[in-house]
Amino acid sequence: MTASSAALFYAAGLCLLYGLVPTLTFPGPPLDAVEGFAWGRELQLGYTKHPPMQAWLLELSHRLTGGYYIGGYWLSALSAAFGYLFVWKIARRLALSEWQAFWSIVLTSVTFYFTLPMPEFNPNILQIPVWSGMILLFLKIQQKPNLLDWVLLGALTAFGLYTKYFVFLLVGTIGLYTLVFADSRRLILSPGPWLCTLVCAALLVPHILWLLETDFLTLQYAASRSKPAVSFFDHLFNPLNFFFAQVGNHAGLFLIVLAGLGWSGLKRYSAERQQSQTRLAAPGDRFLLWFAFVPLAVILLASAITGNEFEHMWGTPMFVLSGIVAVRFFALPGLWPFPRRAIVGAIAIQAIFLVVIFGQAVLEPFWKEKQTRIHYPAKDVAIELADIWKSQTGTDLAYVAGDMWSAANVTLHAPGRPSMFYLHSQTLSPWIDLEDVQRKGVMIVWRGDRDIPLNELLLFYPDAVRDGSKSFRYRSSADIPEAVVNWLIIPPGEVAEVPAN
Repeated sequence: MTASSAALFYAAGLCLLYGLVPTLTFPGPPLDAVEGFAWGRELQLGYTKHPPMQAWLLELSHRLTGGYYIGGYWLSALSAAFGYLFVWKIARRLALSEWQAFWSIVLTSVTFYFTLPMPEFNPNILQIPVWSGMILLFLKIQQKPNLLDWVLLGALTAFGLYTKYFVFLLVGTIGLYTLVFADSRRLILSPGPWLCTLVCAALLVPHILWLLETDFLTLQYAASRSKPAVSFFDHLFNPLNFFFAQVGNHAGLFLIVLAGLGWSGLKRYSAERQQSQTRLAAPGDRFLLWFAFVPLAVILLASAITGNEFEHMWGTPMFVLSGIVAVRFFALPGLWPFPRRAIVGAIAIQAIFLVVIFGQAVLEPFWKEKQTRIHYPAKDVAIELADIWKSQTGTDLAYVAGDMWSAANVTLHAPGRPSMFYLHSQTLSPWIDLEDVQRKGVMIVWRGDRDIPLNELLLFYPDAVRDGSKSFRYRSSADIPEAVVNWLIIPPGEVAEVPAN
């Protein structure tokens, strides 16, 4: 079997399994996908937490599958597939052999971000092909400038910024590389970078206008969720915590490298490596190391200076080059006495994670014995609430207000897909037309054993008491505590428009 065939078989098999296992076993989608479906139903230019691309793609999958939610699993698989393709192309352009490119894919695939998080399609997962694709295009430009590649880089950058603003970190890494190295600075005087910037800016205009109209809603949310330092200790602990979390997320890669070496390989590794390694051109090494480590260094420096805590999952797209780095600087697979052990180990790691994903769907409720999101009886709840609304008002449910999980699941599963009025706040739900809500009414939904709505909703209805409550069995034969769902019907003409004083 050729290396390219092996790479295709391995990557395609993985993507197929990571799409198929949750499709066949998950009773319902994870939180990030439920959020995305609720947002995507509105087809806005931005949402409370993120730019719109993840939500747009989920909505597209929902329509293409005739109203099913399984598209999220396959969007994750597709993101990984493009990531593997771009890793292969980057490795080949850095003069690695086809078998080295194959092992680059294998070692990348066993990092944590390409395994257990895959079923939860979110902006972090979607950034995988964005980062790897942007790095590939910039590498092509470094080697042979081409206006088409500049245009594609601008378009992909815009796509990335429509996905998550974290892509600015890669944009800055590219810009800094261009400024630091003399052989790259020559590109500044060419029309390419300016054309790239123009394409990106033009594509971002609609989103920028939306940000202005909504008083930079997504940035406000990000600021509200930031975790600033509370003591000097945080300036030390938070960057170290992020760093060691990323090291831990590479545990699978380290294990496979060690499996290929074995004990005998470890003992003679240093001497043989010095004798057998053929150096790549310096610009190739420089490029690889720059894009593999500069983004991480920036995050660690920012965390150390500000003391802010950065989410570990933000590292998802930052390490798409990890497999290439390992192959290149550990001289693999040339110095592996046991490459067969390495591939068996990689397959075993993937099998373990796929079994864990299967276990989350089938076995976890039996040992966890508490409520889990993917087993939430969302469809039963949504249909019941829609029926209650129609029986009491004579109309179809058009708007549902509440916390994200309660309201978004109704939006996803109820007939007609009512709009989510997130926390009854027009600021957090800028797609809402209050005049239309006033004409059609709104159902307020919340979970738990309390007869009054959440505090955020009591701002609008200070004297509110639930109209009804019902328990729903979770979608598992395990003894999971039932979900208690409460509702309050706000009929047409009685919808609050401003918080009560």
